[in-house]
Amino acid sequence: MAKSIEDILTLGEIVQRAHENASPEAWDYMVGGSETETTLRRNRLALDELAFRPRVLRDVGHIDTSTDILGMPLCMPVFFAPMGSLDQLHGDAALVPACAAREFGIASMVSSVCPPGMETVMTEAGGNLMFQLYVRGDEAWIKDHMDQAQELGYKAFCITVDTAMYGRRERDKMRGFVPTARRRAAGFNLQASLDWDLVARIKAHCKVPFGLKGIATAEDARLALDHGVDIIYISNHGGRQLDFGRGTAEVLPEIFEVARGKATIFMDGSVYRGTDVLKAMALGADAVGLGRLCGYGVAAGGAPGLRRVLELLGEELINAMANLGVTSLDQLTPDYITHARSVHHPSVFSAFQLIDIPGYD
Repeated sequence: MAKSIEDILTLGEIVQRAHENASPEAWDYMVGGSETETTLRRNRLALDELAFRPRVLRDVGHIDTSTDILGMPLCMPVFFAPMGSLDQLHGDAALVPACAAREFGIASMVSSVCPPGMETVMTEAGGNLMFQLYVRGDEAWIKDHMDQAQELGYKAFCITVDTAMYGRRERDKMRGFVPTARRRAAGFNLQASLDWDLVARIKAHCKVPFGLKGIATAEDARLALDHGVDIIYISNHGGRQLDFGRGTAEVLPEIFEVARGKATIFMDGSVYRGTDVLKAMALGADAVGLGRLCGYGVAAGGAPGLRRVLELLGEELINAMANLGVTSLDQLTPDYITHARSVHHPSVFSAFQLIDIPGYD
């Protein structure tokens, strides 16, 4: 008899349960990357090649994982990253992570292409919600969405900037699968026409913290700061856009050098374990986004599955902080991190060495 969600004791078991529950099409959409999936693998490799430098004989009897981001008190420095086709995994789509985030005490970023829409999510879930927009209209259309989000009480507004063209996701192509978010969408040419002049005008209109999701170089981080951007969100779309990019944890230090103290830094990209969160925080991230890990929880068991993901991630984070010799997140610095050769072949599942999912090496 299968364990109940509440009885699952490891995040790897959550992933295994998600694989059992999801359709093959939805599963490949969630875990796949673009073309050779090199960027996807490098996301994991960049984290796997970071090693800890633990300090001992410190009183770690009380561990505090809490933080405050953009005026939002969080019980740990994570948020659910926006996912456009979450309805492939659960009918309530964006409501599931939003409700789980509110109940657990973290934040959730709602995607503009994920149902049931920004108003319903805020009305029925509430809590610490941020909004992410794929540009599918002109400047007036963007500002209208911004106004709606601000009026509803969203705490931040981010525009995705790494999707000038939709990535060539060959797992989906080979199945003839088109995700629901892509079927619903129109106006892709408008995303391709985004430029820094438009960013400046949109930022001037925004009354809440404004971010760009998809920053991957120090040069663009500097430009973002020059244009008044409040949130620099380091992301490569989970390895699903440009192939042969760098892992986000490799990008993080150069952006931290540019943006330290000038903007809030978010990062996502294969963040699956408490140790991953700790590494990102030590290298300068203010909070990390959970994308696929959110999807795994939803597919494994809906809202209870996501709550269990957060419980297990929290347990891992506390354990790692204690064994590293820190009791609060503000004690973390790059001095706790060094580089070392990875002992595992990087893949979307290499953070979970005790599970076996056929078709993915």
